[in-house]
Amino acid sequence: MAAFAAAASAQTAPKSSTPATPKTSTPAASATKSPTATSAPEPWIKLPPGVPHIAHSPIKIPFTLRYEDIKVGSGPEGESGKLWHLKYTGWRAADGIKFDSWDQHRMPSVKDGKPEMGPDGKPKMNDPEPIAIPQGLGRVIPGFDWGLDGMRVGGKRRIFIPWQLAYGTRAIPDRPDHPGIPAKADLIFDVELVEVTDLPQPHPMMMPPANHPGLPPGTPPIHPGTGAAPQPNAAPTHPAESAPAQPAAPQQQPPPTQPQQK
Repeated sequence: MAAFAAAASAQTAPKSSTPATPKTSTPAASATKSPTATSAPEPWIKLPPGVPHIAHSPIKIPFTLRYEDIKVGSGPEGESGKLWHLKYTGWRAADGIKFDSWDQHRMPSVKDGKPEMGPDGKPKMNDPEPIAIPQGLGRVIPGFDWGLDGMRVGGKRRIFIPWQLAYGTRAIPDRPDHPGIPAKADLIFDVELVEVTDLPQPHPMMMPPANHPGLPPGTPPIHPGTGAAPQPNAAPTHPAESAPAQPAAPQQQPPPTQPQQK
């Protein structure tokens, strides 16, 4: 009703005798009418001398990784190629379902090489510990790996990961106490960088080929907290030893030839 009343009053209001002031064009308005506005836009990436400039339409970005610092850490900045100790919680962005967190992964208590048993007959579990990942080596989903860049020890960060940098079109099925992740699911992670340490020295039997600078090709990304990643302090697994070859039976020498009787 107020809108209709305003329209009626505008029609019945007397016209002012003061001449209207001519409107002046603003720089923004003149820029839109400028013939140079229809020219090809400059590339948003600075091209090196060897790449030719081309006329193009506006650049499109299909997806992007985003993050915000909840708290900037007061410790040193983490270095790629180091072992990052993290606390984390992951949610599905579409419905807010928490599918994993660092404190859901507890290891059994071991004493004298044997698991300790509790009064209920089940193994005692240690307190949860932050996960340890070799940052920057592709051992977790790309969005999680790249979203840690620039964090300082003691810092907390929220990472928004598009599905293209998470699990893509692959669906993660439900597990006990861990809801699954549908295909093409965007993810949200809250992470806290607790500590950064050196990577453990690899066992000679587990060293990659000398001509390969990193992990073997085709190594699948491992989701943080699934327990599938090798533990940094775990004993290296040796390749299966084949049974020793049986020595070949000695070849029988042919009997010496008798000299012919003359």
